[in-house]
Amino acid sequence: MARTNHQSVSIAPDHNRSTLSKGQKTFNSLIQQIEKRRMRLRAWESATATFHQRYVNDFLPLEQSSTDLQIQMVHCLDRAYEHKGLTKAERHKLAAVITNLAGDLAGEDDSLKAIYNKYSTTDYDSETAAEIDGMKSMLEAVLGVELGDDVDMSSPEDLLQRAQAHIEQQQAEATTEAAAREARRAKRKKSPKQLAAEARAQEEQAQLSLSIREVYRKLASALHPDRETDPQERERKTKLMQRVNEAYNKNNLLQLLELQLELEHIDQHSINGIGEDRLKHYNKILKEQVRELDQEIQHVETAFRHSYGIDPFEDLSPQTLLRNLAADMKDLRLNIRTLEHDLAAFEDIKNLKGWLRTFKLAPSAPVFDEMPF
Repeated sequence: MARTNHQSVSIAPDHNRSTLSKGQKTFNSLIQQIEKRRMRLRAWESATATFHQRYVNDFLPLEQSSTDLQIQMVHCLDRAYEHKGLTKAERHKLAAVITNLAGDLAGEDDSLKAIYNKYSTTDYDSETAAEIDGMKSMLEAVLGVELGDDVDMSSPEDLLQRAQAHIEQQQAEATTEAAAREARRAKRKKSPKQLAAEARAQEEQAQLSLSIREVYRKLASALHPDRETDPQERERKTKLMQRVNEAYNKNNLLQLLELQLELEHIDQHSINGIGEDRLKHYNKILKEQVRELDQEIQHVETAFRHSYGIDPFEDLSPQTLLRNLAADMKDLRLNIRTLEHDLAAFEDIKNLKGWLRTFKLAPSAPVFDEMPF
């Protein structure tokens, strides 16, 4: 991650020239693009740390409390089902409520499987195995592979891990095959045009490397800590040299230029005077930095979604993380209060009967349009 106390690098018009050239404008634009991406990465870093702390300390306990209360609700409704004061229609509706709740929670509490089986027309384990078998068939069709008969048919996680292993194997095989094709292509006799294009590409890459190396050498020469006799100054230069080496190893031209500014090895006049040929090389390097930062941002966002089970299509940004988490916790607290109220109220069968009259069964399945909890 780039430091936040760097000095700004940009080209400004001077008294000899009132407007910037195309190369200079591109340089400034790329610097701005890089800074925006740096800011986004810093925002992700800050928001992720705060999000994780609140998620662990606040959200997960609330979620567990809600789950525990829903489990209590299943047992409460299971006991109430035998009450003589319920009509046949009320029992039918109550059985559907119990089936829905127990089915959703059976993975959290094994005792709920028996309750689910009691009120459902199917067996929970058999139903789960059938769903996993359907998922297995779909994955095999999509991946074009056999996932094997030794998959744990009670564990979606085992199935997904097996599929992921096949995907990684396919990717490795594709990479190996691509390398082999490239090796075969390299052995073929190349035309003069191909040889000339390769020579130009190699020369261009050499020039790009030279541009970065020249900046690095100037910094390294000025900062070399072994030449310093004062212990405090040697320590300062050692830390600065570590930053220089880190930037050079990553081909981070902008950070090297920022260090030059910070150490007053160059000034605004020097930046304004960068030649067009050198700008051409610098701009190519900066474009690559923009691309790499985009990849890093994508990696951070993808890893975050995976860690917290967030839908890949859900709009997500560092600015919305904590706001969305706060909204989810607000919903959980409301859910908990409702559950606590209903659990206490359902001790009286009259309250339960009144509750059952507040919603209707969906016509296609024993699922309700809306459940209070």
